[in-house]
Amino acid sequence: MAYFEMARLAMKWALTRPPTTRYPFEPRRPLPGSRGQLVFTKDNCVYCTVCARKCPAGALAVNRAQKRWIIDRLRCISCGACIDACPRNSLAFSTDHGTPTVTRDREAH
Repeated sequence: MAYFEMARLAMKWALTRPPTTRYPFEPRRPLPGSRGQLVFTKDNCVYCTVCARKCPAGALAVNRAQKRWIIDRLRCISCGACIDACPRNSLAFSTDHGTPTVTRDREAH
């Protein structure tokens, strides 16, 4: 009797779609209210280094002399502390997610 129940359950699992998505192969749909990825607007920035000092993960680095803004995407925890601290509103969250990566993903602007 247990064999038939197990076979029925196996057939059910084989014929139904999985509840999860195949993320690296299928793009993620943005959910309303999700944070997504941090976006930097270079035109608004005055390179005051407040965002880098407020970042709890240490994912941001700002060089005022060279006018460079660097983010380490693997260290960013998407908490929004840098966005709240920015006096010129040069940081924001977008709803799209970045591409999956296994190497250091540093962006310099």
